[in-house]
Amino acid sequence: MTSASEIESFHREVEMLLRRVTERAILPRFRNLQASEIEDKGGNDPVTVADREAEAMLAEGLAKILPGLGVVGEEAAHADPAVLERLKGDCWIIDPVDGTRNFAAGKPPFGILLAMASGGEAHTGWIFDCLTGRLCVAHKGKGAFVNGERVKAAPTGEDQPVAAISLLFMDETKRETMAAHIAPHYRLVDIPYCAAEQYPRLALGTNDVSIFERTLAWDHAAGVLWLNEAGGKAARPDGSTYRVDEWDRKGLIGAASPELWQDMAERLTALPA
Repeated sequence: MTSASEIESFHREVEMLLRRVTERAILPRFRNLQASEIEDKGGNDPVTVADREAEAMLAEGLAKILPGLGVVGEEAAHADPAVLERLKGDCWIIDPVDGTRNFAAGKPPFGILLAMASGGEAHTGWIFDCLTGRLCVAHKGKGAFVNGERVKAAPTGEDQPVAAISLLFMDETKRETMAAHIAPHYRLVDIPYCAAEQYPRLALGTNDVSIFERTLAWDHAAGVLWLNEAGGKAARPDGSTYRVDEWDRKGLIGAASPELWQDMAERLTALPA
């Protein structure tokens, strides 16, 4: 893809695919799942028939849009961890139903997360809200967009910054440390159990900062890129760049501004061992 028209056509095809998969594989199952169509992959991590059907449709569609590019889907990687090795090269990264916990319970939010990566870093990302149709798109070095309009990250402006802290994958000791040393400095709000919702909240004036413990590529590749391109900041607590090929590494901070990110990072650094 070299010309502006080719790039525009490419993005139009991806958007059409996201909407087609939503309409055919995801929404028909919303509030219409049988018990036999929901499984637990372990650790309270559900998967539904919609996740698997959507991932298969996305992988097939993306192969037609851009043949030859590796695909790393959440469900494929769960079935065969060797798929993760593709994250080291040029690849698509798919979370077919982000927020499956919500989707299986028949409530929002949930969405599709899609990214393209090269050399361990995402360079293009899409965040699609299946119920509202909101489409967030980011291109490395070219900005972040919502429904085609460029956006700039904005803090909430509240006297006490608003924080959504995911404790889900932290051990009990770390949860207690967070409650004692981090929580008092923020107004805590519930997490949406959906990265496809959390990242937009960090840029669009709903939340100021968020902490993630588990940082798998399909959950964060698109969101990290989009938030950074919007002028917020998402990075490892030590300041290093989030890489999709570091799938075992824990810890990530997202914030509506570099200043809010820095404040949280300093607080985490000062935590008692």
